[in-house]
Order: sequence, then structure tokens, then C-alpha cells
Amino acid sequence: MTSSATFDSSQPLVIVAASGTGGDMYPFITLARGLQARGQQVLMLAPAYYTALVEAAGLPCRSFATPAAFQSMLDDPALWDERRGWGVLWNGLVPYLDALRELVRQLPAQQQCVVLSHPLLLPMADLARSVRPDLRIVGAYLAPANLCSSYDMLCAGSLSVPRWVPLSWRQGLWSMIHQHMIDPLMLPGLNARRNQHGMVPVPHFFQHMFEVPDASLGLFPEWYAAPQPDWPQSLRCVGFLPAESAVGAAALAPELEQFLAAGEAPVLFTPGTGHQHAADYFAAALQALQRLGRRGLLVTPHRAQLPAQLPANVMWLAHAPFSALLPRVAAIVHHGGIGTLAEALRSATPQLIVPFAYDQFDNGLRARQLGVADMLLAKRLSARGLQQRLQALLETPAVAEACRRHARTLKSAGGMAAILAQVEGALFAR
Repeated sequence: MTSSATFDSSQPLVIVAASGTGGDMYPFITLARGLQARGQQVLMLAPAYYTALVEAAGLPCRSFATPAAFQSMLDDPALWDERRGWGVLWNGLVPYLDALRELVRQLPAQQQCVVLSHPLLLPMADLARSVRPDLRIVGAYLAPANLCSSYDMLCAGSLSVPRWVPLSWRQGLWSMIHQHMIDPLMLPGLNARRNQHGMVPVPHFFQHMFEVPDASLGLFPEWYAAPQPDWPQSLRCVGFLPAESAVGAAALAPELEQFLAAGEAPVLFTPGTGHQHAADYFAAALQALQRLGRRGLLVTPHRAQLPAQLPANVMWLAHAPFSALLPRVAAIVHHGGIGTLAEALRSATPQLIVPFAYDQFDNGLRARQLGVADMLLAKRLSARGLQQRLQALLETPAVAEACRRHARTLKSAGGMAAILAQVEGALFAR
């Protein structure tokens, strides 16, 4: 699907390429809106599943993959398996690897363009260089785990890696993961497509991903993850994106306001917007709330994961603006998505992180190191585990103080204008 928007070919076009669940999409939509507000011509490239969301944000959109194909990926329980999830994501993307190349090929020859890309789409962006060799590409990393540092390796999936483990062992562990798990899965489809366009094959997927961008951005602050010797040399940390909805500020619904006013601050549970297989998670949440004698909010767009009847002191929400809601809750239990984690930090809300896959394990460990969170692996989830950890979080003064301290740090940081200035600097080599 091609956007009907027309662009001034005498001015640069910024293509913002993103994919993944809502937690992946919202930051890129926010960046695209910000760049557009600063006078840049912006076009988003995203799965057709998100076309309505992108257009509601006032952005022109070029889409790839059918909504049905993307929904099929979300329907696969393996998407949230720490070993098999990467395969589900990548196999869903391989048929559309030429999407950005085709978009660039169709632009007028005199149209200058630059690309701001989600890490997983960087190989797709590099394919576009077969038609425009001088294409400038900037990678934007949502979380430090995506950078695979051996120097700052806190975990390998759900396996924690203690600080005392020698560097050479950590390097060997990453090498084994890439050689035996990542590369055999990702490289055949990618190199087959590169071969079609006369491009040389790449031997290592993640190394290729790091080498594609002309510049790289970390969408997190240095106090959350300090730069490491094995990060891409060009990478600069710009900080967490300020709190704002991808489609603008939103108020709490009247029914939610009523619920919040009717009793003590509830505990909020969410496994993430894209998780459709969290029935056990919510069952454990309801039991933990009963044990604690606490009120609860269950946030998921997938109502079928919940019992038909909920207790009177528990409310279901399909969606909620966390920037407005989190200051009103006692704690949040979530999957460890970086956006949710950052919002909880900003609102000084204690966090219990239940990671399933991807960067969630690393994010959970970092939040725990900051003193604002505890962690319970999803594969060890139980009502008793939730109850015990939540009780400790809510009753420990040091947790509340750490939450307040990091909220002050975030509030004193530069705002969106400062972040966008750095993004523009990377895009236009200023």
C-alpha cells in the first residue's frame, strides 16, 4: 500500500521504518511526529496492521505485510518463547525484505532521502542500498540488550550472567548464541535476498546489523546503560523519550476515574500489548491480588485471556495512557518492555517485572539494579511469587525512595526538543 501523500522532491524525505509489537511501534511514531513538527518531510514504513495507528498520528504511511499475516505472527505462542521468538519475528519479515528497497526505488531520482530504522529492519534498509548506494541509514536501539555487549552482559535470555564471569567467557557465550542459534535462523533468508540483488552475503547477522547504520542512537540514557567498548562507535544515547502518547495526550476514561476514586491505589498488571497468550499470567495476578487484599487493574487488548467474570475490586482495560495512569497506582507488574519501564520510572511507580523473551530479561535486571523493581521470570510465575515480591516492593521504604530519585532524574533531563535535535544531527550528519 502506498501513501497518497506528495512530497517536495527538493527537500529531504525522512523514512522512519519500524515493526514489532506496539511497544516497538510507539517510540518510532513519536519520533516521526516530532520530526514532522520540526518541519521535516516524514514517511513511515510499517506493517499494514498498524496503518490506522500511524495515520491517526497524522503521518503518511507506506505499508508491508497484510494485517492477516501480521496477526498470524501475533497468534503464534512461540512469539513469547525466549528461544523461538526470534524465529517467529524473522520468518514473518523475510517475505517483505524488499519493502524499503522498493519504496526508495520509486522515489524521484532527485529526491534526497534518509532512513531512521528499528534495529530488526536494518538489514532491510541495507538492501535499499542496491538501488541507492549513498543512502544514509540511522539505527535507533530501544534497549541496550539489542547491542549484545560482552562487557555489560547481565544475562543470556533468562540465564543471569554474574559480573565475575571473565570477559572471554562472556564473549564465547555470545559467539555460541550467534553461531548456533541466531545466524542459522536469520542468514539463509537474508543472504538469498542479497544474492538476488547482486550483494555479497553476510557471515554474521548481528555484526551486519551493527555495521549497516552510518550513525546509531540509543533511546535510553547513559545512567541506564553506559556506553561499552563493543557498541557501535557512532552510537549516542539520547535518553528515554518523554511521556506522550503516539497519537497525542489522552485523559483517563470516566469509568477508570470512578474506579480509582473508589478505594486505595490498585496494582496494575500487563504482559504487553502484543501478548495474546497470557491467561496463566492473569490467573496468577488475580490470585495474588486476593492474597494481598488489593484492588487491581488488568490491562490487555485481548479480553479473552481473562475470566468472564472479574471480582468487583478488579477492572479490565483494553488500553490506558500510562503517563496519566501510573502516578495513580501502587505498583505495576509488567513484562519488562522498555517503554513501560521508562514510564514507571518517570512516575516513581514500583515495578515487578515478569520477562518472557527478548530484551525483557536485561531490562528487568537493570531496573532491579536501580532499586526500583524486582523480577520474577515468567517461566517461574506463581501467585505466591507475585504476592511475596509485591508485598516486599510495597513495604520497603528504600524502593519508594529509589523510585522518587530516578523520577527526579528523568524530569530534569532535556525534553523532546533536545532528543529530536540529536536525531536530526544523526540523520543529516550535522
